[in-house]
Amino acid sequence: MITLKKMTAFISLNHRERVMLLEAYLLLGWARVLKYFPFSKIAPSLGEFMTESTYLPKEKDIEIIKSVKSSIEIMSKYTFWESQCLVKAIAGMKMLRSRGIESTLYLGTGREEDKLIAHAWLRSGSLYISGAEGMEKFTVVGKFTKKINGKGEKNDSQTEA
Repeated sequence: MITLKKMTAFISLNHRERVMLLEAYLLLGWARVLKYFPFSKIAPSLGEFMTESTYLPKEKDIEIIKSVKSSIEIMSKYTFWESQCLVKAIAGMKMLRSRGIESTLYLGTGREEDKLIAHAWLRSGSLYISGAEGMEKFTVVGKFTKKINGKGEKNDSQTEA
């Protein structure tokens, strides 16, 4: 439950920070809805399969990437739906995409006891936006990259996520 102290903290943020938090909340919901569809239907909207974005972020993008990461982390705690690794990664990818920043979403599998488990994480440049904790325990089975052309627009071959 949101306390008065948390509401006061939210109100005290500047306009840009409040908008980014609200955007993160809405995109976490949108990404959660996508989980109800077969993955084969949403995969094309995630970007180019088995490609990676650059590991060198543009200097001007680093603060934006950190803000997106923070917004996703904060708001995922306040959703009334499940906002775990894949939901966070898809929402973060969409937030970065709208700001003209490339990212790569990784899908991995691993074993826990006698079960096969899955994990997703998102990277932009050398920074991990979501899912970095525990990613070393997983074998990458898929990666999707949202590449941005020089004007901050998507490439013609990509579909909108």
